[in-house]
Amino acid sequence: MHVSLHQQNININMKIEEIIREKKGTILDVRTYSEFSGGHVAGSKNIPLDQVPEKLSEIKSLEKPLLLVCASGNRSGQATQYLTSLGVECMNAGSWMDVNYYQSLNS
Repeated sequence: MHVSLHQQNININMKIEEIIREKKGTILDVRTYSEFSGGHVAGSKNIPLDQVPEKLSEIKSLEKPLLLVCASGNRSGQATQYLTSLGVECMNAGSWMDVNYYQSLNS
């Protein structure tokens, strides 16, 4: 059975919302420190994308699954590909503002 890209995105968003609602895992923001300090999801961790390889042991010690966020979903997508290739359980959750919204609904 073929699942459309739109349906896959809906399924991923539902999974992200479920993880947030159940307060599972860790939200990892891969934006720069200055972007993060300008606003972020409450309780999220900040490891900028360019530091992900050198902070791998710290990342692997975080509660899984990891929900990766950035400004638009581009950098978090890159981090998700990299970490998934190393066997880290993670998902690209896209924009931190979307995740912040989901979290506000469930707080």
